[in-house]
Formats: sequence, C-alpha cells, structure tokens
Amino acid sequence: MTPSSADTGFVPTLRCGRFELALDRPLVMGVLNVTEDSFSDGGRWLDPAAAVAQARRMIDEGADLIDIGAESTRPGAPPVPAEVEAERLLPVLRALADCGRPLSVDTRKPEVMRAVLATGLADMINDVAGFGTADAVDAVRDARAACCVMHMQGDPLTMQHAPAYRDVVAEVRRSLAARASALQHAGVDRARIVVDPGIGFGKTLEHNLALIARLPELLGDGLPVLIGVSRKSMIGAITGRDVEHRLPGSLAAMLASVARGARIVRVHDVAATRDAIAVWAAIDAAI
Repeated sequence: MTPSSADTGFVPTLRCGRFELALDRPLVMGVLNVTEDSFSDGGRWLDPAAAVAQARRMIDEGADLIDIGAESTRPGAPPVPAEVEAERLLPVLRALADCGRPLSVDTRKPEVMRAVLATGLADMINDVAGFGTADAVDAVRDARAACCVMHMQGDPLTMQHAPAYRDVVAEVRRSLAARASALQHAGVDRARIVVDPGIGFGKTLEHNLALIARLPELLGDGLPVLIGVSRKSMIGAITGRDVEHRLPGSLAAMLASVARGARIVRVHDVAATRDAIAVWAAIDAAI
C-alpha cells in the first residue's frame, strides 16, 4: 500500500506555478523531448508544431503535467548552448499556454531557467543537477514554479563512468535533503519542492534497484518523490529489450515505485501508465 500523508509528512498539495496539485494520488508527468539526440525519441518532436501536437496527445491520454526538455541528458550527451535550448523551449511553452496542465521545464542552466520563468508559463523547473549552484537557486528563488531537485553523480558526459557509493540510498537521501534545505534557506517555500533520486544518473543497475526497493527511506524527509524509470537502460539490462520494447518493464518499475510512495511518475507512455495505475489503485483500495 502507498504510504499515507500522515505516515510521510507530505504537504497535501504541490505549489506548481499557476497550479496547486493535490498529491492524494500518483500524478503522471508526460515526457516531451524537443531534442535531436534523446535516448528514446530524439528528433521526433524537435519541430515546435510536432512537439505541441504530442503534448496535447499526452494530455488527452491523461497526463497531469508535461515535462519539456531541450537538452538530452542521456549518458555521454554533449551540452547544448543555452541560447539554443531557450529557442527550442519558448515557442512550445507559448503554444501550450492554454493547455490546462502544468508545464515543467527540464533544464540545468540558470539562464534558461530565467528565460522560461519570465514567460510566466513554466510551472516547474526540473533540474537534473539539483540546483547545485547559487545561480540556479537564485534563478528560482522568487518564482512561483515548483522545483524538482534531482540527484546525479557527475554530469551527463561522465556520470556512468564507474559510479560508486558506500550506501546509495543513504547518500542520495542526504544529498537531496541538503539541496532542498538550501532552496528553503534561500526562501523557496517547502510546498514548491519535489525530490527525484535520479534513476540512471550516475548509478549502476544495482544502485537503481536499491533506490526503488528502498524508496520509503527517501520519504522520511516529508517531500514528495518524483521517479523516472520509463524506457531506461535498467529496464533493458533486466529484460534484454531495446528501447522501443521496454514498455512492460517500465510499467512494472513504475508500479513498484508507486507502491513504495512515489507521488509523480515521469513517463513516455501516458495512456498505458494511467491504465496500470488505475488497476493497481483499484486493487490497493480493496485491501
């Protein structure tokens, strides 16, 4: 069964820019990559019109949020110049202004954070670098947007070069708690903060499995947890499937995460995810 709000100390809602999101059920975040080289769908949604159509399709399928990224963070991915990243993001944000769902922007660059926040349309900043610099904290401090603090060991170019931990769960928890504390110390309301253990970001398969299996340990700090496992290499490592055939494994890992308390799941396959959660929730409610 999913830990209750009373058990975890979660705030009942997430302040997310123009929206207040109830956390009484798992929320589905649809992935929209406006990149050339994403590991899963690189190039498919690079054209703004195609990206907007895909976002609206995911909303029709039941997405609670849309996460828009313009720089691939797959292992070994090179950085994208900030001006290019912003040029990819801004037309899509503006075209989705009336979509009725929170728009999250996946970026680790403070200058890009400022550019998208200035539109008033970026409801969440999803930073794979965990707001690890004073400039990143300053960029979001006075905004209304939610802040997703993700853990990553190293950077996308180096993160899979022999990642090592003594106790991956304890170390990730301490790191996330420290970054969340730094945001709060700077003036970011606690009700705006989400944490993400960063499955696949500077972790081996064994690290990823431990983080999901012991996810309740990350809930002790009272912040909602976002999990992204969709189509990732850990699914391929377990099943032997290539990226186009990882949906069943992705759903299994997603449900394992939800059962352990994840409040937001970041996915490519929205309709299948919503169906899987609906069935799981119906069974869980009957206990």
